[in-house]
Amino acid sequence: MTTSQEPLLDEIQWKAPPLAQSMGGISTNTVLPYFYESPFFDATSNNATITTQAFHNPALYYLLQTREAFEGRLRTMQGLEFMVVHDPSDNGAKLENSGVWVIRKQNRRKRPGAEDEITPVSSYYVVGENIYMASSLGNVLGARLLTVVSSLDKVVTIAAALPSFTPALGHTYLPPAPKATNSAMSTQMSQTSKESTPMPGTQDSSSTRPPSKTLLDQDLQSTQLLQSSLNLSLRYGTEYMDDNPLVGEPGSFIITKTREAQQPASQPKSKPAPVATKPPTPQVTTDLSEPKGKPSMGAEKSPGTPGTKEKKPRRKSRPATTVTTPK
Repeated sequence: MTTSQEPLLDEIQWKAPPLAQSMGGISTNTVLPYFYESPFFDATSNNATITTQAFHNPALYYLLQTREAFEGRLRTMQGLEFMVVHDPSDNGAKLENSGVWVIRKQNRRKRPGAEDEITPVSSYYVVGENIYMASSLGNVLGARLLTVVSSLDKVVTIAAALPSFTPALGHTYLPPAPKATNSAMSTQMSQTSKESTPMPGTQDSSSTRPPSKTLLDQDLQSTQLLQSSLNLSLRYGTEYMDDNPLVGEPGSFIITKTREAQQPASQPKSKPAPVATKPPTPQVTTDLSEPKGKPSMGAEKSPGTPGTKEKKPRRKSRPATTVTTPK
């Protein structure tokens, strides 16, 4: 056996236009009898007890004529009751013109020598012919918290798949857009039909289209690459990977040595010191004989300088003789 679940009272709207017309419209004296026909009314309340007594006792029928007399009798009783706590009219004269009656369900407990103790249970609004039940504070907070938690759950679920890490870009939250190759672009341009060319005087619809998500992703990726390059340049701009940097002008670069690389570029290079060479040994002449003349046979020869060769004496040429032959 299946049981149908009834909707919550704070989620329904009740109205009865034929009943309101039979009462002559909703007014100060008819708002409570109109409310008695709604599903919000409790038949065990003091209001139902007084109404039943007034229908069966003509001496109490005057309590049903005016709301002031009816509520005055309710204040003398103890228990559950429905009272009008806000009336948009005062003695039939429209003062606020809000058109909203507020009826409160409350428990009244008598205390001797003191005012009655009133405990509110719920509140109801009568707007024209419509009756609504005000939600409790706990229900309002619960609904708002449920909405917030549901939204956060969706955000976390979507954001869990977004982060990605690459050595070039680091941590990103947008997937890298695929770059179209030049061949694919040329093929696509070659397959473009001439029929898609706009007529003179007409505006091309493609030029007015907003940028696609792929273009936005490419722009974001280019911006991230530029920022990363600038950060690396500012951090490591003065460091070199080579121990021997290049010097000179374009077209005539020279690889410097390690010792020269450690010297500042502004300091001029020092010229190498000249190597001291040994002066040549002077030749000493030990021949004491006369410089001219033929040396004697028994004269001793002067020793030669070591490392030098002796020169042989040059022979003198004889004079040529003329020979005559007889004829």
